[in-house]
Amino acid sequence: MLRQSWIPALCLAVLSTGLAAQTPPAASPAPVRRAPIYNTVEGQTLESRKPANPNEVPAFREQTRAPYHRTAPFNVTVLLDNMHVPYSLAFLPDGNILLVLRLPGEMRILDKSGTLSAPLKGLSALTSAKDFGLLDLALDPNFASNHRIFFTTFDYLPVTPGGPPETNSNTNVASARFDEASGTLSDVKVIFHAYPYLPSNRLGGKTGGRIAIAKDGSLFVAFGDRDDDDVPWDVAQKLDNDLGKVIHITPDGAPAPDNPFLHKPGARPEIWAYGLRSPEGLTFDSKTGTLWNTDIGPVGGDEINIIKRGANYGWPVINYGIEYTKTTYPIGENGIRIGNGYTSHDGMEQPVYYWDPSFTPSGLSFYHGDLFPEWKNSLLSGALSGQALDRLEIRGNKVVAEEALLTEFNTRIRDVRVGPDGAVYVLTDSGGGNPNPNTPWTSKLLKLTPKP
Repeated sequence: MLRQSWIPALCLAVLSTGLAAQTPPAASPAPVRRAPIYNTVEGQTLESRKPANPNEVPAFREQTRAPYHRTAPFNVTVLLDNMHVPYSLAFLPDGNILLVLRLPGEMRILDKSGTLSAPLKGLSALTSAKDFGLLDLALDPNFASNHRIFFTTFDYLPVTPGGPPETNSNTNVASARFDEASGTLSDVKVIFHAYPYLPSNRLGGKTGGRIAIAKDGSLFVAFGDRDDDDVPWDVAQKLDNDLGKVIHITPDGAPAPDNPFLHKPGARPEIWAYGLRSPEGLTFDSKTGTLWNTDIGPVGGDEINIIKRGANYGWPVINYGIEYTKTTYPIGENGIRIGNGYTSHDGMEQPVYYWDPSFTPSGLSFYHGDLFPEWKNSLLSGALSGQALDRLEIRGNKVVAEEALLTEFNTRIRDVRVGPDGAVYVLTDSGGGNPNPNTPWTSKLLKLTPKP
């Protein structure tokens, strides 16, 4: 059983959605964080650092430390350079871009002329939470006709006097109708609450929230295990909760009818797959229809997985990383293993690929466009601690080559999307979970195009 219990769903009330203009506060420059040094010698492994886990043995040859392969140089255009903690974006049919800012929880439109709008109206009807943020964003496949969007939120409510203590934070899936002409969201509602609510001190990390929409319009959503202790907890292995899971729901938030645990006693009917830790990327390969995910490990052991119906991805029973400890965080030099130190177990899936030491993979997209012929069949992953846009060449569901891009920016990469024009759009994340007025707003939206 879980340590916390469920409390009632969110109330509808009014919440300010933040600043009317995207003006960064004056502040001293933030310290520069240097990206790891990657090998750039053709055929050598991209990763040059020693693994955090000295005892790791890959399950197969292509599972880690792929060889470096260089592709042609490209142009980088900075479309925006003064955002605070952006998280995701979507391309609208008219050529504008809908942007999500994690904190403060806002949506804004970047039009084709480069003008950034004020925050969209309507989100104030969603929650009465003390703190509220937005995560991922996806357009309904029929958006051109129904104007429906889906997005994930995180929040925590004030503790109700006399009610359960500290069980007041959650990750949710919401939907709305978007009127671009008026910059307004209507019919805004939460369609799914992850179970259970947890203490607010678990709000900031491992919330998950990435969305991937299937061809039939159903939603796959990944949730983290919300652990903030030194010793991993095992909720990701239990089917009575949504933590450490990929769920599968209809556009109205009901469990999808083909879910594997729909009629299993004691199991949450929305669960599609389980055993994840901190999923930050989720995307379909439009060419094969497979669902791919990135999952952040502890110290090392960051993973790429193909998400299958009913599959168990092992956390925290198996992992290629080592534990965080109070004395070694974030280096982990003493090599304390996760659990019993297993990297494989019957009935548990192996990652397609893993990084060790930590790479902290984030947003994820496949490239099948024509603008970058050399990038066809590549999986593009952002990296937070790795401070790169990682291009992973996929062949037969294996990683056969790797290339770290945008390392010269020395910044975390939060999300990557392929535009309808075949260009690659990247959100950087200058870091920081709170809108601190002393922190400069320096996150960027980049557009990658081939050199002439």
